[in-house]
Amino acid sequence: MALKHEPTTPYHSAQDALRVLETVARHTAGVTDAELARETGLGTERLTSLLPMLRREGYVEQTSDGVYVTGEALGRLGSAHHHEEALRDKLQQTLDRLRDSVGAAVYISRYVDGEVKVTQYAAGPATPAVNEWVDFRYSAHATAVGKSLLGQLDHNGRRDHLSRHKMARLTSRTITSDALLLSRLEAQPPTVPVLDLQEYAVGTVCAAVPITAGSSVGCLALSLPVEHAHRLRQAADTLNRNAAPVLLSLAI
Repeated sequence: MALKHEPTTPYHSAQDALRVLETVARHTAGVTDAELARETGLGTERLTSLLPMLRREGYVEQTSDGVYVTGEALGRLGSAHHHEEALRDKLQQTLDRLRDSVGAAVYISRYVDGEVKVTQYAAGPATPAVNEWVDFRYSAHATAVGKSLLGQLDHNGRRDHLSRHKMARLTSRTITSDALLLSRLEAQPPTVPVLDLQEYAVGTVCAAVPITAGSSVGCLALSLPVEHAHRLRQAADTLNRNAAPVLLSLAI
């Protein structure tokens, strides 16, 4: 019988991963599993789930002696030169992998200077991106991305955004009431994906999960054609469970 463990949030996974990376970086000659467990305070089971992710992402490497050393990806991101380019490339690799694992187009979005901005995405022939028929900056009330970002603001921040962007009816499902949207945002648990069930565009469903790094508000999202709506919640849960590498890249 399998034991059911409490889920670990992407934020906590990223924080634990940073502790591992800091420890590996201190040991220039390499560090063993046992030393990692002792110095990070993380249990063997926790490390067993973190280390494969860190190796897959290229942040650590395991030598023929079985010790862990810093990986090439960590060196590129840790360098002051070309950091933004390295970060963009690393995030794109992660998004491409997420797209394939969840079977949906995936997006990173940030709330920058009071506006919703999709900064990167990964799509393909079998996983088409959303047709941006209305600029995402003006449709936060109707998209999973927008609602996830607004949900991470305080009440005044949400009201400020809505005062600058009229809530237009984009489909028959779009919420156009400030009071209703604000109450929905207030009631949304932070660990539960935000959904868009054809509120932005007929024929498309979406989900988004928060990826807040420091004071920067962001989210990771996916979209599916409505004929795949039955996969939305499972895909959103998979996205949420695999958000840690994105958060980790942003935090390094």
